[in-house]
Amino acid sequence: MLNNSISRRNVLLGASALTFVSALPAVALTEAGATKLINSVIGQINSVIASGKSEAAMIKEFENIFVRYSDVPTIARYTLGVSARSASDSQLRSFTSAFTGYISRKYGKRFREFMGGRLEVQQTKAVKSFYEVKTLAYLPGSAPFDVTFLVSDKSGKDLFFNMFIEGVNLLLTEREEIGAMLDRRGGNIDSLIADLQKAG
Repeated sequence: MLNNSISRRNVLLGASALTFVSALPAVALTEAGATKLINSVIGQINSVIASGKSEAAMIKEFENIFVRYSDVPTIARYTLGVSARSASDSQLRSFTSAFTGYISRKYGKRFREFMGGRLEVQQTKAVKSFYEVKTLAYLPGSAPFDVTFLVSDKSGKDLFFNMFIEGVNLLLTEREEIGAMLDRRGGNIDSLIADLQKAG
C-alpha cells in the first residue's frame, strides 16, 4: 500500500511534481484562467497515459508538458534553496536545464504504470495571490485521491508552480531531495548539475 502511494505521488509530481517567465499578461489571472490551464495540463497528461507510447517517448512528452505549463525557473530556483543566492546566472541556467531533465526522467518513467487512469478538475478557488485548483486522480484498482495544483501569473503568464498530492507538498519534497544531493557534494553546484544531467 505504501509503495502504491509513493508511486502515485511520483508520477503526478511530474505531472509535476513538481510540478513550477515572459511578457506581461493582458489581464490578471482569473478563476476561469486557472481552471483552463489545469484542464489543459491534465488533458495532455491523460493523453500521454493512454497513448501506449514507449517509456522514452513518454518522458519526452512529460518534459514538454512541464516546460510549457509550469513556472520552471521559479521551481528550479526554489528547489536549489539558499544556494541559488550565491549561484551565478550561468549556474542557474545550467541547473534549471539539468533539473528539468532530471524531473522528466524521474517521474516520466512512472507513466506506464498508470494506464487507464485519469485526472479530473473538481474545484478552483482564490488563495491570496494565486489560485488553488483541486483535481481527483482515478487509477485502476485504487480509490480516487486528491491532486491540487497552485497557479500564479507572477511569471508574466498563467503557470502552475506547485502541487499537493494527498496533502504532500511536492515542491518541498524536491527541495529536500536536491538539498540532500547538494550536501553530499559539499555544496558544489557544478558537481550537482553534472550529476543531475545523468540522474533520474
